[in-house]
Amino acid sequence: MPITVEIKAHCKNQDRVREILLAHNAEFKGTDRQIDTYFHAKLGRLKLREGKIENNLIHYFREDKKTSRESKVSLYKTDPESSLKEILEKSMGTRCVVDKEREIYFIDNVKFHIDNVNGLGKFVEIEAIDTDGSIAKDKLQEQCNYYIKLLEINAKDLISQSYSDLLQQNSLFNQILADE
Repeated sequence: MPITVEIKAHCKNQDRVREILLAHNAEFKGTDRQIDTYFHAKLGRLKLREGKIENNLIHYFREDKKTSRESKVSLYKTDPESSLKEILEKSMGTRCVVDKEREIYFIDNVKFHIDNVNGLGKFVEIEAIDTDGSIAKDKLQEQCNYYIKLLEINAKDLISQSYSDLLQQNSLFNQILADE
């Protein structure tokens, strides 16, 4: 099971992040409009990602904390033309849908996302990834911390929740305001 050490942060200056990544020879993989459908999972989180670059069923366990955190991830490549989404919706029910535009970059084993999330705003993510057990967790932590500093991410901008959690909180807040 791949292990990832990651952070997510609000990003006021995506142009600056992009500039720093390119100055450090990051490989730009492309811009992907992704629809992440989260399902009611008994353990961990389960989402189906639909995009032009990435199409996966993703199951993961992760603590919700603002500092860098470890995720244990299982990925299953999916066929965008399959009926998997319909089957999951009928059997498990949809918890939340996240619609985002994502720029994807890599430097070695570290993946960077510059995200514009509908209903939430602008973010940056750093994922130091060990796909085969060859990188110590401490090394992944070091990589993540290095890029937090390099990308000039302020600790106050770090967030602990997933986009789905933030959208659900916004929805609940808006419902409370509507009920008043």
